[in-house]
Amino acid sequence: MTSAMADAYPSVAGVAAAASAFARFHPGLCTLRQVGKSREGRPLHLLSAGHGRRNVLVVAAPHSDERIGPATALRLAERVAQDPGLHARADASWHFLLCLDPDGTVRSEEGPAVRRTPAAHFRHSYRPPADEQPEWAPSVRPADDQLPESQALFDLIDELRPFLQCSLHGNDLGGSWIQLTRDIPGLAEPLGKLSAERDVPVQTGTYDAMYWTVSGPGVYVMPEPGRPTQFPSLPEDVTRSTWVRPHRYGGMTALFEVPMWGSRRVADTAPHPDPARALTALAGLLRRQSDRTRRLLDDVRGLLSAAGPAGPGSCTPREPGGITDTLLRLAAG
Repeated sequence: MTSAMADAYPSVAGVAAAASAFARFHPGLCTLRQVGKSREGRPLHLLSAGHGRRNVLVVAAPHSDERIGPATALRLAERVAQDPGLHARADASWHFLLCLDPDGTVRSEEGPAVRRTPAAHFRHSYRPPADEQPEWAPSVRPADDQLPESQALFDLIDELRPFLQCSLHGNDLGGSWIQLTRDIPGLAEPLGKLSAERDVPVQTGTYDAMYWTVSGPGVYVMPEPGRPTQFPSLPEDVTRSTWVRPHRYGGMTALFEVPMWGSRRVADTAPHPDPARALTALAGLLRRQSDRTRRLLDDVRGLLSAAGPAGPGSCTPREPGGITDTLLRLAAG
């Protein structure tokens, strides 16, 4: 592997191939099996290490545009295999769901493989609506209408009954933070130390954890059932999400966020000098951008119709020079 390619996010196929080779190199300790299929028929792979009674489940790529998770899962599997203290002596088994949303992640593989600029990232990344995101869809979809990826994760949690589920996320711009479904006192200290060692700011506030309890800098704890979790306008019921599923068995979920591009401003705890004015300006900007987006969509509606139907869950690759480039040209004009 060249130094340039070492900077690339691994592809869905590349992660599966690496995991297969890893399991072969560690017979008796590691296994690789299929635990389900995506809506488009892609396999969901689970790499397991260890034979302990206490299970840890690591979920990678719950969002298709957050591609650091699969690489992290492979690295964690390597660490576990090398250290018996993490499995044999801990009576633990580790299970790595290598990519929860392979259909969407494959779409995000378009474009430059290495060192994307923010513009290139946003031009080529793909993220489905909330009710098509496998990790979060159960909180907004009817109980009898679950995505196959969501059901596969539910079934896996019911099988393993993990005492800890780790969900690997990545934000575009900001810092690192952790969301918990149950508090782990003192977790903020190692988060701060690890982030400082890698020159990553700790994000001291995020709309993802609106109304959540702050356990320490960068660590947020989900409210108890019945208390507000985010915004009244959002229809989700977090008690039905895959995060809360381990609670049935006495477990919990920890969600880890790391940025693609860091910003020191997210670690600034100083009060804003004029929050009302800033929010008013941002609201105006959002309205202008929303109006512009609506006009652009009206301009390309004919192209969208010509591309054929794209129902829920469809992940048809975009053609070069097609709708995306047309939108960009219109925006530039």
